[in-house]
Amino acid sequence: MPMNHIEKVNFTKVNKNSTLSGRIRSTASDFQVDEIQQFSPSGIGEHVWLHIKKTGENTDWVGGLLAKAAGVPRRDVSYAGLKDRNAVTTQWFSVQMPGREAPDWQALLPESVEVLAEKRHDKKLKRGALIGNKFTLKLSDFKGEESELAATIERIKQQGVPNYFGAQRFGHNNYNIERAEKWFAGEFKIKDRAKRSIYLSSARSWIFNHILSARIEADNWNKAVEGDVYMLNGSKSCFYEALSDEIIQRVEKHDLHPTAALWGRGRLASQDETLLMETAIADTFKSLCDGLERNGLKQERRAMRLSVENLSYTYIDKDNSADETGSAVELSFTLPAGCYATSVLAEIGRFD
Repeated sequence: MPMNHIEKVNFTKVNKNSTLSGRIRSTASDFQVDEIQQFSPSGIGEHVWLHIKKTGENTDWVGGLLAKAAGVPRRDVSYAGLKDRNAVTTQWFSVQMPGREAPDWQALLPESVEVLAEKRHDKKLKRGALIGNKFTLKLSDFKGEESELAATIERIKQQGVPNYFGAQRFGHNNYNIERAEKWFAGEFKIKDRAKRSIYLSSARSWIFNHILSARIEADNWNKAVEGDVYMLNGSKSCFYEALSDEIIQRVEKHDLHPTAALWGRGRLASQDETLLMETAIADTFKSLCDGLERNGLKQERRAMRLSVENLSYTYIDKDNSADETGSAVELSFTLPAGCYATSVLAEIGRFD
């Protein structure tokens, strides 16, 4: 697969004809993300849990700062998930400190990293241990009719959006995919576990996005098709079942979501029409599929549809909307863990 093919690809949108546009991330405060945790720390234990607010900082870098402040190895600091760097985000970290007093964290951290709360717990914070994230986004220089915005928001509430992996997963100009291909081809070796994970995740996400894009082109990304594997809403539980009126109705009600392959070893769980389509797309990315299998990943599934909860918008300085700089819109919504705000923005309009 030549690199110019990677650079030029654009994944298909459902709302292709939107006239809405604007800017996002003019400042870090325009993009706010608040982690929604599964539970609260108990107050007792060898792990110090810290609720952190960070501005314009990388999650893993903050983890390193906490390790240095606590005087512990970096492996003793954990978090549930990565958060955007160019944003204001809140999330929990855990630091393993058995039998030791915690330091004055704030005195050892930069102004861009604020400790909101501190509490002990008997277990470390594990990756993926969160319900989801609440997003509050400011869309600057907003252009377009409010009637179109209102109709778009209502449509998204009803049908959801394609559950694409965000462009950040692939790196600038899809650099991570290029590196994954070269690594799989034996052009270099990887010793860094973090880079290995990034390249594997990127390759897997790339194949998934292409399958989802093809389903959008076929106008059945959010519909039950013969051979589909379904995921229960609000869980990771998947199952195959032959197409029936009951299945069609459950998909329409968002009780079930059609899924696409996250590539790895083993047989695809899909059958019939869906199996043929997924196999055909995988064949066009054979080097990536082979590399994922050689590195031990197993076949999994991801929902193709993303239900967007608590979606709303508010105009800011709407009285000035006729000004040449345009008005601003504040958008808020909640997404499950592992899903991307950019998937929502892409279905509303064009925001650079």
